[in-house]
Amino acid sequence: MRGRPDEATPSQDSELQEELQGMEARVRKMRNTRNSFSDQARTIADKRNTVQGQYKEHREKIDLVMAEMKAIRAEIKMYKEKRNAIQQQLREIINQAKGRRDEKGEKKSATAEYAKLRHDVQSLETTFETSSVGQKKEKEMIKQIKEMKMRIKELAPEVTHFEMINVDLSDMDTAIKTLRSEADAAHKEMLEAVARADVLSPEVDEVFSHRDFLKAEGDRLHTEFLELRQKSDDMHNKITELMVDVNKVRDKLNMARDERKSWMTDHNALVKAEMKTGAESAEVADELISTLMESGGITFGGIGQGDGASSSKRKAKSGKKKSMRKLDMTASRRR
Repeated sequence: MRGRPDEATPSQDSELQEELQGMEARVRKMRNTRNSFSDQARTIADKRNTVQGQYKEHREKIDLVMAEMKAIRAEIKMYKEKRNAIQQQLREIINQAKGRRDEKGEKKSATAEYAKLRHDVQSLETTFETSSVGQKKEKEMIKQIKEMKMRIKELAPEVTHFEMINVDLSDMDTAIKTLRSEADAAHKEMLEAVARADVLSPEVDEVFSHRDFLKAEGDRLHTEFLELRQKSDDMHNKITELMVDVNKVRDKLNMARDERKSWMTDHNALVKAEMKTGAESAEVADELISTLMESGGITFGGIGQGDGASSSKRKAKSGKKKSMRKLDMTASRRR
């Protein structure tokens, strides 16, 4: 019976097959582990992105709260500076009322200097308009008025910033009372702003605390993501290394199968060639003719010498049978 190329044969590579199956099982397990790490990393990345999104939104809330707090602090600073300026003006006026000179080297406040200059200019202008002075004295007074007005102009922006209270220095008692009242009012407004800052302070602490929590949580999730990605990459590298050995074993098995297949193909081709008839192969027909010629000859029609003798015998027997049939028919007619 002819063999076929795909016909099963006893395996000579059972050890390689077992080794390959074991290695492929390890590869599948390692791939499952790698995929698990990758899935976990994606899940952690989604959580991290969500936390980072919350962090960005929370930063906007912090900006709003801090803008409000900065506005209150600016208000506190403004009222404090205004109060201090008025108190400084008040101290200088009180010293003037008591007839005390400014301490040597002590810098006069802008508001106090501004108020004094305005009072002096008003006094000089009144004297200039109502009194008769000499030409020389008149020129000196005009020069003093111009210099004072220039200085007043220089101090005006700073005094305007503190909203200096204009007082009539000719009435010291009224001026002192007015300045004290304004200083107290500025101090009260400052305390109210401080109270608003104190109310807002816990909210500021809370938003910064939550910001720190979101940042720490985002950093923790990002670190965990990097660790899982590293584990996935390490496992992938191990799979790549193992696949090199797997492919080597597969190549050995394929070479062995190809060798067996080639042998079976050659064997089947040889058997098929040996079983061909003369009608299928000219070479086989020539060999058959040679064999018949050597065995006693051949006649056209495919009948040999022995076949001719047999045919003559068969014809003689047939003639005898015909004669017998003719005699029987004549005898029957006579009766």
